[in-house]
Amino acid sequence: MSLYTQRGVSAQKEEVHKATEKLDKGLYPLAFCKLFPDYLSQDSNWVNCMHADGAGTKSILAYLYWKETGDLSVWKGIAKDSVAMNLDDLLCVGIYDNLLFSSTIDRNKRLIPGDVLEAIINGTQEFFDDLKSLGVRIQYLGGETADVGDIVRTVAVNGTITARWPKNKLVTNEKIQAGDVIIGLASFGKANYEKEFNSGIGSNGLTSARHDTLHKTYGARFHESYDTSLDESVVYIGPHLMTDDTAQKNDDSVMSIGQLLLSPTRTYAPVVKKLLEEKFDTVHGLIHCSGGGQTKCMKYLPGNFRIIKDNLFPVPLVFQLIRQSSHADNREMYQVFNMGHRLEIFAKEPDAAGIIDLVKQFGIDAQIVGRVEAAERKELVIKVEGETIIY
Repeated sequence: MSLYTQRGVSAQKEEVHKATEKLDKGLYPLAFCKLFPDYLSQDSNWVNCMHADGAGTKSILAYLYWKETGDLSVWKGIAKDSVAMNLDDLLCVGIYDNLLFSSTIDRNKRLIPGDVLEAIINGTQEFFDDLKSLGVRIQYLGGETADVGDIVRTVAVNGTITARWPKNKLVTNEKIQAGDVIIGLASFGKANYEKEFNSGIGSNGLTSARHDTLHKTYGARFHESYDTSLDESVVYIGPHLMTDDTAQKNDDSVMSIGQLLLSPTRTYAPVVKKLLEEKFDTVHGLIHCSGGGQTKCMKYLPGNFRIIKDNLFPVPLVFQLIRQSSHADNREMYQVFNMGHRLEIFAKEPDAAGIIDLVKQFGIDAQIVGRVEAAERKELVIKVEGETIIY
């Protein structure tokens, strides 16, 4: 049994999918987000979408870092995580503008004071202001902030995003076909619209990242930061403190372990906006490699295809550290983490060069990471470091 499973989490969310299997799949079952008829305006040429996501357990990392350093600004990154995880899911159905966002923040008031709430809420608005300057408009409609210490140990930062969008501008993954190539957009580095270096971590797999890299002392000092019913053998088993320096450098300084793990989730919204405005017809599919990591694409294939990923990016340092600390094998790492690219574009091979050039205009690396082949059943083959992994 993997450490991820022993900690009560699942990369594939099997129980969640079983619980929701009887719900309406929406107009386009293969679309990355559920899409419905335009109930708001009753226009048959438009769809409605309402999507919920959040920062997950990354807020616990922020809590530990804040307790250790007193740095309130870390909570602004959690606000960005909550928005970006929602926004980048919607990008994968082609929606990139004129959105509505409502936040849901549940806190333990004894441990999370008002200035933390202010940092999260103000950080959310600041992120929307930045996005607006890049042509992506999101209206912040407030939301629910609840003091629920009996339920939440520290704080949970989530949100819901809503959009109305024309059907002829949707990406529903139905065009994915044998012969397509897969263009990966790097999750690490510094885009020209970002203010700091991005480690690539995103906001999934943080339960493993936290427990596998951080030292046992965090469990002893902060019981509120983990499920105390877990076996102690899987709780904070790493060698690092949040303030330990790493070899990872941004533009002008070395990053600490805490900064590496808390690097705010990159949004690809400015890139996808330009891509879909200029090259919409070249895009056959879009996948956000979030929960499920590099195996995420398997849920959205329109037929029996073999996905081969054999030209992936070098593994960023943050994932190397997690792997070294946890001794997890590549099979587990690649189905939990993005491992170097968090967005995939499916397109015909002749169109790939133009798409890659467009992406690189934003200071984000991009390359063909794999391809789609016809097969008798759905299959994913990942080739890394001389190893072939089949899912």
